[in-house]
Amino acid sequence: MTDEHPAGEQPAAASPKPEPKAEPKAEPLLVMSSSPHVHGDREIPRIMRDVLIALAPGLLVGLWFFGLPALRVLLVAVGGCLLFEWAMLRALHRPGRLHDLSAAVTGVLLAMNLPPASPWWMVLIGAFVAIVIAKQVYGGLGYNPFNPALVARVLLLISFPVQMTTWTLPADPLRLDAATGATPLGILREGLALGRTADELTLTPAWKLLLGLRGGSIGEVSVLALLLGGLFLLWRGHIRWQIPAGFLAAVGIVSGIPWLVDAAHHASPVFHLLSGGLVLGAFFMATDMVTSPVTRRGMLIFGLGCGLLTALIRLWGGYPEGVSFAILLMNAATPLIDRATRPRVFGTGRKLFEEGKAA
Repeated sequence: MTDEHPAGEQPAAASPKPEPKAEPKAEPLLVMSSSPHVHGDREIPRIMRDVLIALAPGLLVGLWFFGLPALRVLLVAVGGCLLFEWAMLRALHRPGRLHDLSAAVTGVLLAMNLPPASPWWMVLIGAFVAIVIAKQVYGGLGYNPFNPALVARVLLLISFPVQMTTWTLPADPLRLDAATGATPLGILREGLALGRTADELTLTPAWKLLLGLRGGSIGEVSVLALLLGGLFLLWRGHIRWQIPAGFLAAVGIVSGIPWLVDAAHHASPVFHLLSGGLVLGAFFMATDMVTSPVTRRGMLIFGLGCGLLTALIRLWGGYPEGVSFAILLMNAATPLIDRATRPRVFGTGRKLFEEGKAA
């Protein structure tokens, strides 16, 4: 017998071996990245969405009291931040997406820190500073050492002091123009300089300060609405109590000491706690995951430092409000606080741990 095939027949082609099916890639058990990427990229949109929900009460009160001009500031701030974020991600070929909502949160916070009558071009400059200079230049989300919205606010305050200190008083929400007036802290600072007493200058009832019936930035006026949003973030576990508690306690204690000594020339701690952007800063700006300490002891030190600096600036500084400057200064100290308060490695003796810190 031979192995030859009959005439006219071709040997059957060998059937190719089936390629093994690619197994689906397993989710990584550990994601190594800079904060706030603690649980992976899927967590970021959820956190940012909750922050927007928490900001909504204070923002809606500001839009109701200040009307269409405040809405225009909000739209320009959010739209500008989204535009600059998209442009920088494409220009730098950097991974990132608009739907992680981080740029939207920055835009909302920027709008809430601006006067209702802010011109559109100034708001757009603020959006550029917040996204391009304070965020993307440092590497994008998770790498910025300072809170982007506060960097923009302080730069605008220094560059355009007239526009940044022109405050609108709550009135008809459907108005296109409105009466202007000073904030409670501004009235206090100017009146004391003219020789008036603190009792004469702090006659605004506490309930009006709680509800927001006063001049100020769009999102800082209603303390009650901001407290509701802050409690929501605490309940969701996105912030811890140490920073806001330390912040508010330090302002109350430091402002209360001179008031007890000389009440005629110093406002009460209750007035300081309910005025300005203190509650907005304590719950929404100082608690930024990227720019605040990661240890609980460090968070408390950070909050106390913010409150101390805020009170000192309000009492003896050149500005009636000090929240923004205080938070940015403490942002710069965050790496030192983290280093000083880092926990001892499990199983490491105290002497060896102290030697490692010194190195």
